[in-house]
Amino acid sequence: MSNEHVSNEGIAPNAKRLLWAGFMAIFAAGVGFAIRGGIFDNWGKEFGFTATQLGAIGGAGFTGFCFGIIIGGVIVDKIGYGKLVMLAFAAHVLSAFVTFGATNPANAYQMLTIGMFIFAFANGTLEAVANPLVATLFPHSRTHYLNILHASWPAGLVAGSALGWILDDKMEVNWKIQLALYLIPTVGYGLMFLGQKMPKSEASQKGANLGEMLKDVGLLGALVVCYLVSLFCAGPLGLPAAVGYGIAGALLIGVGVMTKFSLGSILLFVLFITHALIGAVELGTDGWIQNITGNLFTSEQGKFLFIWTSAIMFSLRFCAHWIEKNLKLSPVGLLLVCSILAVVGLRMASGMQTLTMAVIALGIYAVGKTFFWPTMLAVVSDRYPRTGAVAISIMGGIGMLSAGMIGGPGLGYSKDRYAAEALQQSSPAVYQTVKVAEPSKFLFLDPVNAIDGKKLGEAKDATTAKKATPEQEAIVKADQQGDRNTLKADSFIPLAMAVIFLGILLYFKSTGGYKTITLAEAEKSGS
Repeated sequence: MSNEHVSNEGIAPNAKRLLWAGFMAIFAAGVGFAIRGGIFDNWGKEFGFTATQLGAIGGAGFTGFCFGIIIGGVIVDKIGYGKLVMLAFAAHVLSAFVTFGATNPANAYQMLTIGMFIFAFANGTLEAVANPLVATLFPHSRTHYLNILHASWPAGLVAGSALGWILDDKMEVNWKIQLALYLIPTVGYGLMFLGQKMPKSEASQKGANLGEMLKDVGLLGALVVCYLVSLFCAGPLGLPAAVGYGIAGALLIGVGVMTKFSLGSILLFVLFITHALIGAVELGTDGWIQNITGNLFTSEQGKFLFIWTSAIMFSLRFCAHWIEKNLKLSPVGLLLVCSILAVVGLRMASGMQTLTMAVIALGIYAVGKTFFWPTMLAVVSDRYPRTGAVAISIMGGIGMLSAGMIGGPGLGYSKDRYAAEALQQSSPAVYQTVKVAEPSKFLFLDPVNAIDGKKLGEAKDATTAKKATPEQEAIVKADQQGDRNTLKADSFIPLAMAVIFLGILLYFKSTGGYKTITLAEAEKSGS
């Protein structure tokens, strides 16, 4: 795709620059995400974290995004894109300094969690700008251009992983220096957005107020957000469950008042739930996959596999238009096929024993997850034009909050649980000497006493150096079995998504097929 083609299809003369400015902003987020995923083992060894604790820290790197994108999406048409870009830039810089404040086990968990939250808040604020901006600039080919915009995410993952491979595995550079490198593309997007005029959404141009934009979201859509917010209040904020539910209830009532208690679209409600599943399986898995493959193979091979899957995503996201045109797939049909591929890839990955098998299995999974996120945004933009920037921003927030509160911590809990069960079964005496006193918890599932992070790290180091005792070998083997069982459990999420997308596909078929709805058509139908 040439730059000229991109510019000619835009509705504004600076469409090309704005598209690539958004690309650079999400690229910066991807670089930071990949580097963070690669230094989880550093944090585990240095501060003695369990996998559940690491998952919670990584989860803050998603939950902050939710607040950034939802708040930003609500106010972006009122205060302007430029001010939000400035806010995101400042937050990106601040997050680096907060994260660097993690200097000892006493303060590390708090500083890393807060730093990740601020970093994610900046990322979410930028997507509150980039997603509606590109959807507005390219109204006739949203699936194609939103996929191009989000090709920046795997591009950032490739760059961040490559840097981690060299600086962490080869040169053993301090993790703080590695993490600071995302500030380079941060400066880049700041300069690219500087001084640019940006169009508003069609709904905003027609003077729609926030209540009108939220009508299609309604109480049903708000219910999804409010439930995830209640989990956030009870989790990272440590508030009593009753307080979390109270805050969520107040937000739900607020949406009801603004929308005159509109129930909202049932289809949009289903799409919101499905995007929560996407956030859990795509980003939750991405946050752990380097750690998992590094455990099953080597740290370097884990980074290679992460680069491999990210490169597949980057390349294919430029092909969404070709796939739609030549394979005659609607956006929903594309999502159904991708869900099936993700199931197959994760199931195969759970049994991978060789690097060749890992390349094949994770390659299939990568093809599957490639089109999830941007295509879902395109579907909502196509079907709900009167929501302006609000619905796609809420959808992005749901995906990220789900990744932070369900995907990341859930996979961390699964690793802890399955590894502990494997060690209990193979070497119960060893398990008694390495289990932590404070159990890992996740939602309503039974608590589990995980393997101590420092002792696990020592066992891995000894195994790598071929100096492991039989007890340490048992610990490493149990940890690997935990990873395999975690991937197997993870595959049930895209399986559920496939069932949902099949239902949506049949619904559209019964109503004449999938089509883009204009604002005038939406207002006329009242849907």
